[in-house]
Amino acid sequence: MSETPLEARVLVDTGPLVALLRRNDIHHRVCTQTLRTIRPPLWTCWPVLTEAAWLLRDLPRALDRLYAGPRTGVYRVLPLTEESLDSIAEMARKYRSLRPQLTDLALVHLAEREKIGAIFTLDRRDFSVLRTKRGKPFRLLPESL
Repeated sequence: MSETPLEARVLVDTGPLVALLRRNDIHHRVCTQTLRTIRPPLWTCWPVLTEAAWLLRDLPRALDRLYAGPRTGVYRVLPLTEESLDSIAEMARKYRSLRPQLTDLALVHLAEREKIGAIFTLDRRDFSVLRTKRGKPFRLLPESL
């Protein structure tokens, strides 16, 4: 049975990248199933890749696959500029009580800038609260954990 892509473009967070590359991860199966429903490429940023590389640092083959992502068409890296920091800092102040990480704020910034409404993430705590500047929630994938 062929599956239909859920969204035209989807941002990917650290958790799913790590789960996809680490076969013994408790979320490997659900992330693999979810990936089959997403039209490639996924979209991400350097902070996500930095976190994923740190978490996969003891798995050389997984790191090789992570680094090959753009070449193989699995994901593309969206740029963050100096101007991005103003938006990220504004969100950091707005959500200070949540204590969000730079990675999450960068993804929200990119979602806003690139008009991407879906985020492939395992982080329900933060992404169920974080919103676009217009107050719109994100579609979180996988839809159930």
